[in-house]
Amino acid sequence: MTASEVQRGSSRSASAYPPRAHQGLAQGRALRPNGKIVPGDARGHNLSLVLQTLYRTGTQSRADIARVTGLTRVTVSALVAELMVDGLVLELGQREDTRPGKPATLIDLNRSGFQIIGLDLSEHAVFRGAVLDLDGTILARAEIALEHGVGETALALVVDLTRRLVEAATAPLLGIGVGSPGVVDLGGVVRAAPNLGWVDVPLQQTLADEFGVAVIVANDANAAVLAEHSFGDADSDAMLVKVGHGVGAGLLLGGIPLFGSRFAAGEIGHVVVGTDGGATCVCGKVGCLETWLSIPNLTAKLGRSAPEDRDETLAEAGQRLGIALAPVVGALNLSEIILSGPTELLDGVLAQATIETLRSRTMAEFHGFLTLRMTALGQDIVLRGAAVMVLSDSLGVS
Repeated sequence: MTASEVQRGSSRSASAYPPRAHQGLAQGRALRPNGKIVPGDARGHNLSLVLQTLYRTGTQSRADIARVTGLTRVTVSALVAELMVDGLVLELGQREDTRPGKPATLIDLNRSGFQIIGLDLSEHAVFRGAVLDLDGTILARAEIALEHGVGETALALVVDLTRRLVEAATAPLLGIGVGSPGVVDLGGVVRAAPNLGWVDVPLQQTLADEFGVAVIVANDANAAVLAEHSFGDADSDAMLVKVGHGVGAGLLLGGIPLFGSRFAAGEIGHVVVGTDGGATCVCGKVGCLETWLSIPNLTAKLGRSAPEDRDETLAEAGQRLGIALAPVVGALNLSEIILSGPTELLDGVLAQATIETLRSRTMAEFHGFLTLRMTALGQDIVLRGAAVMVLSDSLGVS
């Protein structure tokens, strides 16, 4: 790592995050609170409701928040007072107002008061990380070469990279978010990540013990779809397909992340597509989606093809993706598919073949509105999704 990769600043105590309850990723929990709730769960929910209102709308008065949320002014004032003690909300002064009476005092989220560390472990050659602010802006970067490290060696590299980023932070940490390849359970245990040689690795607990802050770990595609939801205007019913060393997907249904009974929802890379054979996959099956679409396999196939056959090769990969996605679209009635990966390969011919195959294999009256597009978040999508996981876990906002 060079000096240019991390813009170092004065380090703050890693344990100085606000004293809020951590919810973690959970089956069936919406990313954004959207209304009052019954007593019992009310306090935490309503605190998140106030924070979500400020996070999305910006500077407001207490009365503004009461009108938007449906909470009483007395309740909002009490919640804001608590959040100010935690350092999460700031008063910004009085609103300029020509109306009679005392001007309202404006408040906002303390957007520069805390920072987040995001890690992306999904690339096959490097681990990447960043320090981000609460709006998902990247403030500092670092990366560390994987050099074919697996098992304990790979885990030690994750800890080393995280330590460098903790030292680069210039404000107290809200938490650490990690997007990992493989199957990750809701406790942040990497159940299986074959490319890293990980089986039942308690990554979340390992980093929490090492750095003393809240940590949230999820599959990299699940992190990526959260980034699209928060920063890319994704629909509340959407699927993000992440194409890289492998192929995986993250799902949102009604604004709620879908993980599956065994935490493997979206693991579409090892679904066999078609009945006409294909290449043998590393998993032992023949014709898995990864053999057609993963970047190493697709690049190798293009390298063996004549230049005039490039479009045919890309179209075939897109058709296989469409075959894999059609039953999912039909079963879940999704409105949007988002592709994440190298634009020069996925956009254009491949994407067009995918959407044409989807439409030819589903009922137009129910699925003809489906859109397919490339993400606009580029290679930072997992890093920013990791930040969303921390925001949702610690503050209940996204």
